[in-house]
Amino acid sequence: MDDASLSERLSMMLQPWEAALADPAAAQNMVLQTYLAAYAQTRDGAQHHCPPGSTVDTFRERFPVRTYDDMKPLIQQVMEGDENVLLHEPVIGWAITRGTTGDEPKFIPMTAGDLKLRVSAARAVMQFIKQQERYDILQGVNLNLNFPSTVGTLQAGEREIEYGYSSGIYTRYVAEKTPIRSIPTQAQIDAIGGGTTRKDWDARFHLASEACKDRNVTLVGGVAPTALRFGQYLKREEHCYPKDRWNVILMTLGSVPGINTRHQPALRAMYGNVYIREIYGTTEGMFGQQYDEKRAWVPNYDLFFFEVRTRRGIIMLHEMQPGEIGSLIVSTPILPRYDIGDRILCVSPPYYRCIGRQQWWTTLNYFWNELRSLNLGRL
Repeated sequence: MDDASLSERLSMMLQPWEAALADPAAAQNMVLQTYLAAYAQTRDGAQHHCPPGSTVDTFRERFPVRTYDDMKPLIQQVMEGDENVLLHEPVIGWAITRGTTGDEPKFIPMTAGDLKLRVSAARAVMQFIKQQERYDILQGVNLNLNFPSTVGTLQAGEREIEYGYSSGIYTRYVAEKTPIRSIPTQAQIDAIGGGTTRKDWDARFHLASEACKDRNVTLVGGVAPTALRFGQYLKREEHCYPKDRWNVILMTLGSVPGINTRHQPALRAMYGNVYIREIYGTTEGMFGQQYDEKRAWVPNYDLFFFEVRTRRGIIMLHEMQPGEIGSLIVSTPILPRYDIGDRILCVSPPYYRCIGRQQWWTTLNYFWNELRSLNLGRL
């Protein structure tokens, strides 16, 4: 495919995101109506009596905000095979957290419709290629440092269903649906197993190093702390940094706050003078990604429904004012009005940052890190 054809294809794939950013209120209403139709097909949704055509106010009146602990009994029923209590289509897999939000991992069911939304993980790369006209990225490969997409299986009624980490699932699905080639493949990573010890990670890092040794690595995607650990592994085991081996152009990273500010110096020390694009993705969904050079992510208003609890009460995410902070409430095809547990800062609409979990010290810690790194809230 020539550059002109590729540019046209990228524009078509990005058009829904662009349109939603131009009119977030209209986009959010369309998402809400789609979700209400899905929720009405489940027993949980039917109990809340909120049919398609309902307003945002009605949606808020009839569906309470719920945390994972609130949803856990319903999720447990789904795990036991009673899928219609929460889902309008069959489970095809389960995503689990890495245990960073508590002692016990969360299990989130995935359906075919839900999984289609996860291809948005590639929007950060596609937008960068389109804006910078760096089509040479696609002539190389993505250094895949993600967690396994398959760790084990669950017995759900009479069916046995795989579960794995969301970052690996995103990568596997993106590789199937976009021109981005990831090496090693997610299947090769899955074959090592789901262990989290240093020995397990050394095995994954050795696989990645060997698989990409003679490759043209132009892209690194995944979890930011893992990218840093891989750089440390190469230095320790092979006495070089990634920048000594490859000419990486772009890193698309998620999982922790401050990727483009606090973690940027260490990333560039290991990988060279790379571009960094931040992704805001969780086990529950892929909610936003960096749009341009401004160091914040931009929501996927065309895919998910976003509210936020602020001092002013619960408002739409796109109604936040610059400098305002609140707790994010997302609605996905599976989870209506889900308190995800993250604190969100509106830098300047449509640019947002996740500054951490819902803890009393989160805001203080964010501003301390901004002061210490001399970023001072700048985009």
